[in-house]
Amino acid sequence: MGGDENANLPADFFLRLPPAASRLPARRLSDATMNSRRRPRILVAKPGLDGHDRGAKIIARALRDAGFEVIYTGLHQTPEMIAETAIQEDVDAIGLSVLSGAHLTLFPAVMGLLRSRGADDIVVFGGGIVPPEDIAALKQAGVREIFTPGATMESIVTWVREHVRPRA
Repeated sequence: MGGDENANLPADFFLRLPPAASRLPARRLSDATMNSRRRPRILVAKPGLDGHDRGAKIIARALRDAGFEVIYTGLHQTPEMIAETAIQEDVDAIGLSVLSGAHLTLFPAVMGLLRSRGADDIVVFGGGIVPPEDIAALKQAGVREIFTPGATMESIVTWVREHVRPRA
């Protein structure tokens, strides 16, 4: 893939959610993260044809409010678009949200594309309607964590805070 795939996209295609650090106490991010050169950058993406993005937007906002830089790509992203955006935006993690049942296809596709592009150091986590019996296969594919319905915002933010660091 070349670097011009996004040249024809509308200017508002990527919704950037800047950290709301002015409203947050410094303890929200770990001392190691706060002392690093930059805040961790998280890409939140909705792969596939799933048209429900309320949960992804809530997660993006919770991560932003916790002090992370968040980039939300919007709906109907292909695995190629997600991997390319992650690399171009130099993200530290990708949060994938799938409610359509296509997680066993879409999540491993993103992982494979990241590996093929030398970006397998990007932490990938996901959530949505994922049956418990599919979680092991997703983790074997390289997805670090899966959050299912009922996961709290606090548990997701805590996991990201503990497992995502700015990449070198």
